Amino acid sequence: MTGERPIGEDDLQAFVDGRLASSRHEAVRAYLDNHPALADQVKQEIELREALRARLTFKAAEPVPSRLRVANLMAAQRRPARRRGTAVAAAVVGLLIGSALGAAGGIWWSGSGRVTAASVAGNAIAAHRIYVGERLHPVEVPAEQEAHLVQWLSRRVGKPLTAPNLTAQGYRLIGGRLLPDSGEAAALFMYENPGGNRLTLYARSGGSEAQTSFRFESRDDVSAFSWIDNGLSYVVTAKAERAQLLPIAETIYRQFDATGDPVKGRL
Repeated sequence: MTGERPIGEDDLQAFVDGRLASSRHEAVRAYLDNHPALADQVKQEIELREALRARLTFKAAEPVPSRLRVANLMAAQRRPARRRGTAVAAAVVGLLIGSALGAAGGIWWSGSGRVTAASVAGNAIAAHRIYVGERLHPVEVPAEQEAHLVQWLSRRVGKPLTAPNLTAQGYRLIGGRLLPDSGEAAALFMYENPGGNRLTLYARSGGSEAQTSFRFESRDDVSAFSWIDNGLSYVVTAKAERAQLLPIAETIYRQFDATGDPVKGRL
């Protein structure tokens, strides 16, 4: 090992993606053997990556949009400058969207981004534990005033928010509240299923990364998926197994992703 560069975040990312050279792979494996806590996290990230890849297989099977085919891109170059600029811009946007979908199966290892995500997730889980047990005052504003709730929380958080529809997942919105988070305002939406189990969605402005994939963690009997998108940090938390919570997190993500503008779409 003498003379080799230290194991870094790029190595861990490549290890998770399965694209590490064999010689470096052994070095990373040895490093993880000596750091069991990190090894456990890497194992979870690999499992989550495979689960997400399996769920997004249908995207890979979709045909390439005609506007992104080589022949059409070349034709766009021959058009007048003004029209060509519009076509190229549209192609770039399409490619960026495709890249974002591809990244959903990978893990972002930026140190600052992970610290921010972990901090927000910790606060979200703490808020979940405090408020889901409340029977008389679990929320400040009830679901009957959803329009007011969303407008109020959007103004305080500083980003347009929308309470996602989780009816198909068996949860109904019961309301929400405003919370402090490291000097920033955070929104907490609460849902409940017919069995009385509650789920919360936490959102706050901030995050040093433009976008990250899902990050899973479990504390005692509470599980959470967190991610960052366009300057907003999200955490969905529930007393549920990871396999139960993952489809709900995906539903929330897809609801705002389907609008084509995550900031102006749904949470």
